[in-house]
Amino acid sequence: MVLHSATKYLGGHSDFTAGMIVTKTKELSDQIYAIQNTIGAVLAPQEANLLRRGIQTLNIRMDRHIQNAEKIITYLQDNPKVAKIYYPTVDKGSQDYQIVSDEAKGAGGVLSFELQPGLDAAKFVNSLQLIILAVSLGAAESLVEAPAFMSHFEIPKPERLKMGIKDELIRLSVGLEDADDLVADLDQAFKQI
Repeated sequence: MVLHSATKYLGGHSDFTAGMIVTKTKELSDQIYAIQNTIGAVLAPQEANLLRRGIQTLNIRMDRHIQNAEKIITYLQDNPKVAKIYYPTVDKGSQDYQIVSDEAKGAGGVLSFELQPGLDAAKFVNSLQLIILAVSLGAAESLVEAPAFMSHFEIPKPERLKMGIKDELIRLSVGLEDADDLVADLDQAFKQI
């Protein structure tokens, strides 16, 4: 069974909430349909139309998300305040790189990076002016968060560190804006720290 958030990239415009369940067998599909039918969990016509609209432009939007992400990664790779970048195509010798190369046109629009130890991730994300501070992804606009202080704040620090979520970790969902504008926004935020 695959659960998929249609709210994110499939919709792409942050204007509705939807999800999908895809099953391998008809038996499982029938069981889920019975529950769905009983509780009335169906997409309203307007939201279904917005999802249809989003899917129509998914290919071109993903191309732009990926192009922008790659330009940002190039900028981050040369930035001395960046300790590590997490994106499947950064390490060309990795298994992730090979999988993406074999199975996809690109690695998507979400990346993470760690600031050098001791740099203030909260100050960095709060210094951004174009990129929006939000815990989400897959939107037309670029979104950023500092997981240690936002989405994973309630997890005790020792547990977060075991999960690889350092205080310096930044997650960036790269949107459709002009890539040069995004890089300029990141650059001015780096100057703040």
